[in-house]
Amino acid sequence: MPFAPGGAVDTLGRLVASQLTEALGQNVVVENKPGAGGNIGSNYVAKSAPDGYTLLFGAAGNIAINPSLFANMPFDVARDLAPAALVSQSMNVLVVPAALPVNTVAELIQYAKAHPNAVNFGSSGNGGTTHLAGELFNAMAGTQITHVPYQGSGPAMVDLLGGRVQLMFDNLPSSLPYIRRGDLKALGVTGSQRSPQLPDTPTLAETGLADYEATTWFGVFAPAGTPEAVLEKINAAVNQTMQAPAIDARLQSLGTYFQPASRAQFQALIAADTRKWAKVIKAAGIRLN
Repeated sequence: MPFAPGGAVDTLGRLVASQLTEALGQNVVVENKPGAGGNIGSNYVAKSAPDGYTLLFGAAGNIAINPSLFANMPFDVARDLAPAALVSQSMNVLVVPAALPVNTVAELIQYAKAHPNAVNFGSSGNGGTTHLAGELFNAMAGTQITHVPYQGSGPAMVDLLGGRVQLMFDNLPSSLPYIRRGDLKALGVTGSQRSPQLPDTPTLAETGLADYEATTWFGVFAPAGTPEAVLEKINAAVNQTMQAPAIDARLQSLGTYFQPASRAQFQALIAADTRKWAKVIKAAGIRLN
């Protein structure tokens, strides 16, 4: 687990580990190795023996985004890691404070263009999906909304509710209580389909930003060179165990949804997202050491 314990990704990874324990008939132990945007734990797995006993719980951030974001990667994703199973996908929601005089994405774009350099969007930090979703929005909408990075989504949400930033592409679960209470307005979701939790909120693509999609995904990886039979066994175990109704309910509570996929489909998703985020990162001039 290349992220810190206790967070949503760690919780999801531990859920997957428990399901693999049941499916494979042996203990799957979660070891947290956080740091450098997930690169430390990912590098550890990339350099491990390809015997199927050391696996990585990866996300779009450390697999598809980091190669374009970091100037010096300690490993090569495509060369050193083998995708085994896609676990789930999740979307963000574009939210604005209730007091902001916009009620649709079209009105937000108009407002941003009418108030240059006065509209800001908060994120949980430089280079994360809440940041890149906003940069993709700028590129597709022709706006120049200024990014304001925070050390986590909590501080960003405080300033959003206080009106110090005007919008945020937030994780769905953390924004839902404020949306339902009327403190925030949901203008659109970033997935290719509407969220079951916000069925009346359109996708960004439905609002006129054709083909806009900014989702994150989670999956299991092994060191490159792991036998094909082992990778297929892991893929089958994930696809079989994560479909249970109780697991589906737990995934929804974490703001994600199960996405069955073959290894080839997972590989195609990784390649497409790597290309997409590379363009966004280059256009926005984002770079981390």
